[in-house]
Amino acid sequence: MLEISLLGLFFGTIGTTIGGIIGIVSKKNSNRFLSFILSCASGLMLAVICFDLIPDSIEISSIYITILGIILGIIIMMMCDNLVQKKFNSKVVENDRNAGLLKTGIIVSIGLALHNIPEGLAIGSGFDASLALGYSLAIAICLHDIPEGISMAIPMKNGGMKPWKVMMYVILSGIATGLGALIGAFIGNISEQVIAVCLAFAAGAMLYIVSGELIPESNKLYQGRISAIGNMLGFIVGLFAMIVS
Repeated sequence: MLEISLLGLFFGTIGTTIGGIIGIVSKKNSNRFLSFILSCASGLMLAVICFDLIPDSIEISSIYITILGIILGIIIMMMCDNLVQKKFNSKVVENDRNAGLLKTGIIVSIGLALHNIPEGLAIGSGFDASLALGYSLAIAICLHDIPEGISMAIPMKNGGMKPWKVMMYVILSGIATGLGALIGAFIGNISEQVIAVCLAFAAGAMLYIVSGELIPESNKLYQGRISAIGNMLGFIVGLFAMIVS
């Protein structure tokens, strides 16, 4: 069980950490580039929601359980958004652009941490079934965590957060995968209804991030076609990643 948890922790953090490093070392700070990155992240997340989380939740439970999980995810993310917003309102903000980017990065990191828990459950349950299945799931999740790490790091870095603090948020988000793997390994044959709710919950959280943070912030940064192009490109890349994995 400890070995499965450590493997989940490793694969969960390595992908987001690589993405976080890429985001930090990136030198392009133009509004156009930032808009493109945020819109790409939104498209990628939409693909994960539409072709991975929701279909899997419906397949192992029912449409009603899935809708319930989505609604819960949206409500929790709205509460998190309000808490973060209050924190920003309590400070004197010199640059609205930086404040918006920083807030988006923090909300994305919270949402992705919630999303990583059912990913960890999948890894833990996969290793319970067989080593081959566990490793294949872990590697697939690790690869698609890289762009997620980028989507967290770039807004926070360009919002004025120090690099070490950015990496702390990125790594903490990835640790949630290890927590999920521990739960999956501990429970073993975990209730399918619980897994379904977790998947739908993650879908709802990510749906709020896309609709309430990434797309609005992307459009605010740059009023052009680049955000639409990034969104569509991210969606196609996300779809391809689902097919490959």
